[in-house]
Amino acid sequence: MNLKSEDIKFSIGKKSILKGISIDVSNREFIGIIGPNGSGKSTFLKCLYRTLKPSLGSIIIDGTNINKINIKESAKKIAVVSQHNFYDFDFSVKDIVLMGRSPHKNMMERDNENDYKIMYDSLKKVDMLDFKDRNFNTLSGGEQQRIILARALAQKTDCLILDEPTNHLDIKYQLQLMNIVKELDIEVIAAIHDLNIAAMYCDKIYVLKDGYIVAYGTPKEVLTKELIKQVYEVDAMVYENEESNTINILYTPCV
Repeated sequence: MNLKSEDIKFSIGKKSILKGISIDVSNREFIGIIGPNGSGKSTFLKCLYRTLKPSLGSIIIDGTNINKINIKESAKKIAVVSQHNFYDFDFSVKDIVLMGRSPHKNMMERDNENDYKIMYDSLKKVDMLDFKDRNFNTLSGGEQQRIILARALAQKTDCLILDEPTNHLDIKYQLQLMNIVKELDIEVIAAIHDLNIAAMYCDKIYVLKDGYIVAYGTPKEVLTKELIKQVYEVDAMVYENEESNTINILYTPCV
């Protein structure tokens, strides 16, 4: 699948949030979107998954403008795990995950054996199968976020959008979630707060600041101490881990 944005702009009143964002994602790449708070990461992702409508610009899925695709059809292609705030879902865990099958169903069509198999497989992938009969509202924030990921997995899409999905997870489950997503072998576009997580999992990274893309490339090309200083206004040392062939970032305490 190929997902492109062309010169996406978004404004609220007279305030310009996105100032011409163009990306091109294909070949089952894991793409990171990084940048400081207020840089436009979440706003851009919301434009991609149609929660917000861009003021200008185009979003193209497999050569077709997204405005010519109905919501149900785009939900067969793109699944979303957004930032965890508060989910007021008075349903069982298994019912929440089965909601991910709705783009593939006709109105009033009942869940079938294949839907249940996909639900069980999705819960197993996020290590939450034992919670299938629990009420969603009884789960912790981190547990709820893993269920939301399972719901996205149940959609069986060609692209997954993640908006800082690990913020409420312990480090074990941060790595587990990112490993699961990496192994899906589909297009992934993820806004990531932790630069070390971005360095570990992303094939390419777009860097946003003040609504612009200021850098693009592999983690090694992008995550330099000079760029971190320019974008985040902090000092850092960047080390290459020869064993894992990744980089590690160590921040210098502010004096």
